[in-house]
Amino acid sequence: MSARSRDQRVEVGPLGPGSVPIKDPLKGLRGVVSGMLILEAITIFLALTVVLKVDSGALWTPFNIAFIVALGFAHVVLAFLQRFSWGMKAAIALQFVGIIGGILVHWSVTAIMVIFGLVWWYMLFLRANLIERMKRGLLTTQHLGTGEERR
Repeated sequence: MSARSRDQRVEVGPLGPGSVPIKDPLKGLRGVVSGMLILEAITIFLALTVVLKVDSGALWTPFNIAFIVALGFAHVVLAFLQRFSWGMKAAIALQFVGIIGGILVHWSVTAIMVIFGLVWWYMLFLRANLIERMKRGLLTTQHLGTGEERR
């Protein structure tokens, strides 16, 4: 069997491909992502106290304050925009902005963003796994009720 024919054939679960899930599992994942963005925003806002206390306030500059507040506010706004198709991409782009900008502000902001970046990597892994399981018909909700048949 060639590699091409293996890629074209999707192995389905024992109950078949199933129907379209009654409840969209990606909608639930978007809720988790929104909660994670709010949690990340709280953590970023707490970084203001670090910047204030380090070196007797030497890092307490208008740029540093504005950057941290804007980064935290952007996370809160993106938490409410996850229903759009570009919401996840914007949140990931914001991670990179936070990592790069955190280098300019203080290493602790970069550390926060790197730790949450690892959580984002895991979230994307879960999303890819969920989509793959949907394609194969392995979700329980694909075999319940009278959902629309998958072709």
